[in-house]
Amino acid sequence: MPCALCATDTALTPYLVAGGPEGASVSLCAICADQIAGTPEPEHWRCLASSMWAEDAPTQVMAARMLARLSDHDWARDLADQLWLDDETRAWVDNIPRDSGHRDSNGVPLAQGDTVVLIKDLPVKGANFTAKRGTAVRGISLVLDNPAHIEGRVEGQRIVILTEFVKKR
Repeated sequence: MPCALCATDTALTPYLVAGGPEGASVSLCAICADQIAGTPEPEHWRCLASSMWAEDAPTQVMAARMLARLSDHDWARDLADQLWLDDETRAWVDNIPRDSGHRDSNGVPLAQGDTVVLIKDLPVKGANFTAKRGTAVRGISLVLDNPAHIEGRVEGQRIVILTEFVKKR
């Protein structure tokens, strides 16, 4: 089976395509995987003229994302202009997970909906209770404009919690 993007017949590894259905992946050669993670060599990616028409959505998504990264080259812009994707696949292309900057006390990235555990007793202002150490806070929300804050429910109250006082579960 050839690489999903460049069609070379070499050893392949699965590459998860983030932002879409869970577990969606493509099989890539080491060269494509390395260049996706690092700096792409434009000449290598001229192969996208073929792979962007693949029948499977994960390959289309990866081709569209690489064409966007190479948009400073005329040929890549031309290919991107030709590429038609249904609305669901186009939304997947644009849904690139980004690091929000929210990190727990150990530096582990936090995401919307994660479960965290309090690492210290926290007095809750205005609610007259203390959120106890070891309390699990499920389904957190990220405070978008402040990576040091998250929100969650403790004892039925929605509170703001400093990320320095939580550990991702």
